[in-house]
Amino acid sequence: MDSLVSTFATADRLALAVRTKQISAAELLELTFQRIDRINPTLNAIVWESREEAKTRARRADDALAKGHAVGALHGVPVTIKESFAYRGSPNTWGLPALKDGRSPRTATAVERLESAGAITIGKTNVPVLLGDWQSYNPVYGTTNNPWDVTRTAGGSTGGGAAAVAAGLGALTIGSDLNGSIRIPAHFCGVYGHKPSLELIGTAGFQPGPWDGSPGYPMDLSVVGPMARSARDLTLALTVLGGPSADEAKAWTWRMPAPRHTRLSEFRIGYVFDDDLAPLASDIRALCEQTLSAFRKAGATIEQGWPEGIDPHAQMSTFGFLLGALLTADMDRAGRERARERFERNPNDVFAAAAVEPHARWLRETQRRLTCRARWQRYFQTHDVFLLPVTVTAAFPHDHREPIDTRVIETDAGSRPYVQAIPYWSASATLAGLPATVAPIGHTTAGLPVGIQIIAPMWEDRTSIELADLLSGSIGGYAPPPEAA
Repeated sequence: MDSLVSTFATADRLALAVRTKQISAAELLELTFQRIDRINPTLNAIVWESREEAKTRARRADDALAKGHAVGALHGVPVTIKESFAYRGSPNTWGLPALKDGRSPRTATAVERLESAGAITIGKTNVPVLLGDWQSYNPVYGTTNNPWDVTRTAGGSTGGGAAAVAAGLGALTIGSDLNGSIRIPAHFCGVYGHKPSLELIGTAGFQPGPWDGSPGYPMDLSVVGPMARSARDLTLALTVLGGPSADEAKAWTWRMPAPRHTRLSEFRIGYVFDDDLAPLASDIRALCEQTLSAFRKAGATIEQGWPEGIDPHAQMSTFGFLLGALLTADMDRAGRERARERFERNPNDVFAAAAVEPHARWLRETQRRLTCRARWQRYFQTHDVFLLPVTVTAAFPHDHREPIDTRVIETDAGSRPYVQAIPYWSASATLAGLPATVAPIGHTTAGLPVGIQIIAPMWEDRTSIELADLLSGSIGGYAPPPEAA
């Protein structure tokens, strides 16, 4: 089959193929569903499908093209969406059995934007319960397997989306990222993922249960973002997804700034690959160091060390409090009383503090969060990007032991606490609200994919995406999983 119309082709190539009538939207959709029928039963990446509606949309896309009507940037391109987004006629359970029979009457803003650009939603992808894990399994839909090794996790909480994109089940997907929920699955599955600047993409309709259009909680950490098989597709997705909506769109518009540079030799790069709290497995470190060598060989300026004033250990307290404030927002009275008892015994328990401290504490912690961002922005006056690992290891075997804090991650650097080691390297970009792109950089000796995290200045999302794209020409990018291919 022509690579232009393969189900492994990038979204921009597939859109071009449809626009130039090398393949119809209906034919492309049929190829995609054939592949889903072959591959998805093993992966369990897509957990809800919209076949009939997708076929109707594909026919309409072909009719519009035949009549010479204007088409969007994703015209006729099959995509998936994370189960946690509201989508008309579908459940958004977040893995909770009590919500499995609910159906949303409306569609989330981000999904509407994809469809307005011509994308065809083919289904929803798997998540952990309440999106609260770095593995994707739940009692409603079961477990998602990694397409590189089905005995291992695809990551979480956008694990189903990462597995689908890696295996050619849709050209791209949208997910969410609070503490690595796009970045870690992208790393585990060997695809590109992007955590956008905070508030760049609207989160309306990103909530558990049927959505009636009511506003959800304001987001000070979590974002919506894309995953794809090329860095250029991340840019394409952002141009579709980004900017104001509803009443805000009456007052202001958004444009994506150009990347700071378009040649590797021009980039000024900072990095840190070491931390006692989350030391890297040796095969992860080796690939990160090889990537650094590729940058040096290309002539980029490289500097090791955290920006002035950035203390990742100290900032975990602020991050923990703000995360706790979100997670305890709906806590009942009995839960708050237990939290109060914990806080009185240990005033350093930030999760307990988040449940019982006054609003003034949230304001102080938010001020610290904004101070952190300001320090990063000062650093980016003299540097363009900052490199970090994504997490300490490649995809690990499924581990569903409860409670979650009893799990450990085994690496040749030793055993590490699961809840500390897996998300540690994601917290810096989340706390500051900065954009962060994950790009594939190779495979371990066991054949598992590895990514690197590229952090860029606030609102300059294309700078990290551009570096990821340039990197693909230097060390290679996405490759199909052998079994899936």
